[in-house]
Amino acid sequence: METKIRIGLFAIGLDTYWSQYKGLLDRLNGYHDEIYKKMSTSVNVEIINAGMIDNVSKANIAASLFKKEDVSVIFLYVSTYALSHTVLPVVQKTKVPVIILNLQPEKNIDYKWFNNLGDRSAMTGEWLANCQACSVPEIACVFNRAGIQFHQITGTLKDPEAWQEINEWMEAVRVTETMRNNRMGFLGHFYCGMLDVYTDLTQLAIHFGSHMQIIEMDELKAIRDNVTDEEIKKKTKEIYQEFIVTADTPGEEIHRAARTSVALDRLVEKHNLGSMAYYYDGIDKNDHEDIITSVITGNSLLTARHIPVAGEAEVKNVQAMKIMDAFGVGGSFTEFYLMDFEKDEILMGHDGPGHLKIADGKPILKTLKEYHGKPGKGVSVEMKVKNGPITVLAVVQTREGAFKLIYAEGKSVPGPILEIGNTNSRYKFPISVKQFMNDWSKQGPAHHCAIGIGTIGSRIEKLGALMNMEVIRIC
Repeated sequence: METKIRIGLFAIGLDTYWSQYKGLLDRLNGYHDEIYKKMSTSVNVEIINAGMIDNVSKANIAASLFKKEDVSVIFLYVSTYALSHTVLPVVQKTKVPVIILNLQPEKNIDYKWFNNLGDRSAMTGEWLANCQACSVPEIACVFNRAGIQFHQITGTLKDPEAWQEINEWMEAVRVTETMRNNRMGFLGHFYCGMLDVYTDLTQLAIHFGSHMQIIEMDELKAIRDNVTDEEIKKKTKEIYQEFIVTADTPGEEIHRAARTSVALDRLVEKHNLGSMAYYYDGIDKNDHEDIITSVITGNSLLTARHIPVAGEAEVKNVQAMKIMDAFGVGGSFTEFYLMDFEKDEILMGHDGPGHLKIADGKPILKTLKEYHGKPGKGVSVEMKVKNGPITVLAVVQTREGAFKLIYAEGKSVPGPILEIGNTNSRYKFPISVKQFMNDWSKQGPAHHCAIGIGTIGSRIEKLGALMNMEVIRIC
């Protein structure tokens, strides 16, 4: 589900200037309009534009507008010097994070031309049109003393780096809203004894805003019992389109996986789920075991449809997967497999669901005689992540019960993997395997993490700032 976000935008100036310097207000409004139009081109974003705020009365009107429109964040464009008292009411009353845009029209002034204008009023007006930096420290001072969270982008109106930051902030706002509106399914129970996986669901709801839908295996069974032959036939066709099915895979295993996949689709639709974590043991040869040993295919298909699914009921990691997916970079369920000290690389993967959209080639369905450490047998997904830049993300619960994000940027590299019917890839990081493992583990994550393609560390840091979570960069 795409989340449409509302972003507040306003410019600040000083009304005393307008009668003193002809054309200054129109010029500054033109800069503000340029920002508004460029920000408005972003997908799934609605810009609530309060215009030029140049006195306290207008500030109060802008605050009312932003509150009424329920904006998630405010972008404050400093068009020239402005009184901090003009800014404070807007941000203080709206109570959302604010990003200060300290953007000059140009990189510099033509000083020779400027000093030859011959009219000191015209010269002052020209200076004020380039005076964005003047009130930024004043605003920052007041925000700090008021306990207001703020961030700052400094550059020019045409600066690609500044606009990359603006776009990343808007994307981080969108992902924040996605997490707050996400409905996470919890099917079954935690893997017994995995103490790192046990998580306080109340704290997850508090920190992320996500709704936790506890789901009984009996409900999934009831849905599965009513799946039709026609639905199974259609799902089987989809499976053969999305996977390479090995020749030794029995037809009854594909039939079983297809039936369960249809049931999972219905379950997700019924509860309007945006993600799910699951685990179950069942009793030997009973219906619940039959279901839980046939979910991998369907859960992989769901993950590829932006509904990430994590095994072993790893609710923290499905949050990391959802973040990755919301940023559009995948988010595949993974853990550390082994260290290749000769090549200074790490092999990472997992049995269970993979994110098919970031696979290197078509994923393979292989039949396993046993799921290691789990009951039963059935088909499993073997896939590699596309070679190129990657980001690893983990959601970590601290000793105090809060959550933090840790991430690392590296590369998925070619090379042999363990062809055991699991997702499995080789990764190389800017630091050595030894240092990576030591630094990563020191932060106290669970043994799971999420893999996404591309380097998105700067976006993760902005997300953490908006969600008031600590973010740790490993490399």
